[in-house]
Amino acid sequence: LSTDKTVKVLNILEKNIQDGSKLSTLLNHNNDTEDEERLWRDLIMERVTKSADACLTAINIMTSPNMPKAVYIEDVIERVIQYTKFHLQNTLYPQYDPVYRVDPHGGGVLSSKAKRAKCSTHKQRVIVMLYNKVCDIVSSLSELLEIQLLTDTTILQVSSMGITPFFVENVSELQLCAIKLVTAVSNF
Repeated sequence: LSTDKTVKVLNILEKNIQDGSKLSTLLNHNNDTEDEERLWRDLIMERVTKSADACLTAINIMTSPNMPKAVYIEDVIERVIQYTKFHLQNTLYPQYDPVYRVDPHGGGVLSSKAKRAKCSTHKQRVIVMLYNKVCDIVSSLSELLEIQLLTDTTILQVSSMGITPFFVENVSELQLCAIKLVTAVSNF
């Protein structure tokens, strides 16, 4: 592909990333029936998964060998980071570590040990798939840092994304990817 076409593809991917970058997967509509809530959740997870695929595609394009400088579009990189941070904090951390869950009923405050003791280890297949894609995104971001210089603001965002997983339990694969990311940031 020519550079112009590659840039156009990245701009289209950015729009797809943006579509799922602020969607909360932890819906709980009290007025909806169970079927309606399941349909809403499926629709949202489909959009979130599509956005994760767009993130991976964009990062894979940028980390390919011998890419021209025009391909490293700052807006696309920032959108990938924004998507990843949002879904780590609002989707994956609450699913894997109960300390990060918000009680929708505003119940009593439980200690972190009590929350973890009540946690079930069953995860939906689509959440596990999203977790694996986000791990790939974090790992690929570390490769991108080795290739391309990024702005200070972007580096700060990447740094916080790389450090936070060490305070979350049950995300060991993500922690390994975060080690790679933090190492790339420190070499920056």
